Amino acid sequence: MNIEFTAFPRNTEGRGASRRMRRAGKAPGIVYGGTTAPTPIELDHNALFHALRGEAFHSSILTMKLDGSATKVLLRDVQMHPFRNEILHVDFQRVDENKKIHMKVPLHFKNGEESPAVKLSAAIISHVTADLDIACLPKDLPGFIEVDLSTLEVGHALHVSSVKLPPGVTVVKRGKFDPVVAAAIVPRAQVETDEELAAAAEAEAAAAAAAPAEGEAPAAGDKAADKGAEKAVDKKDDKKDSKKDDRKK
Repeated sequence: MNIEFTAFPRNTEGRGASRRMRRAGKAPGIVYGGTTAPTPIELDHNALFHALRGEAFHSSILTMKLDGSATKVLLRDVQMHPFRNEILHVDFQRVDENKKIHMKVPLHFKNGEESPAVKLSAAIISHVTADLDIACLPKDLPGFIEVDLSTLEVGHALHVSSVKLPPGVTVVKRGKFDPVVAAAIVPRAQVETDEELAAAAEAEAAAAAAAPAEGEAPAAGDKAADKGAEKAVDKKDDKKDSKKDDRKK
């Protein structure tokens, strides 16, 4: 994808000049790198703001038109106002076609609904990592990297080392750390519901096993309990009769 934008030379610098530029609908910036000295530039604020909303603008080789010439650049940094939709400053880096570049490329997840975790266990797949830090030559820079989740099982995770990379692209590693890209988990509420259903089923089974079958004689313990209850009732009746006799006297 070839993305172009237009920049203009900026002849003034400093905070005051930047404020006046923003009030005029311009965004200050700079382009650096390569064999050319850093060049202050300005851009149309609204056009740049809408371009920044596109994912590809952040992870693609861009064509900057400046003073009638075209230069290949990468977006390196954007400073935004803390609470207004206002661009304070933007940085671009010139690209050398023969030198590797380091970029963060977004991840696009696919086939999550086809995974065993979702189809068999009703799990939820959590996208732990949104982008990947890679190194490659400018010609090999992908706009995004696809992550296939079709084989992900419940309770398992997909790591960076398992992601299939495009030709010429390598992951920028930091030590032996292999971060998680996506994980399949069962919602806690679902787990608790399953446990409650299992406990209820066990209780019903235990009750059914303890109850005597139709026509079956009660167990010895049950007979003893019944006799004890009958004796207690007889004692209560005797006491009531004796009280009635006392009243008659």
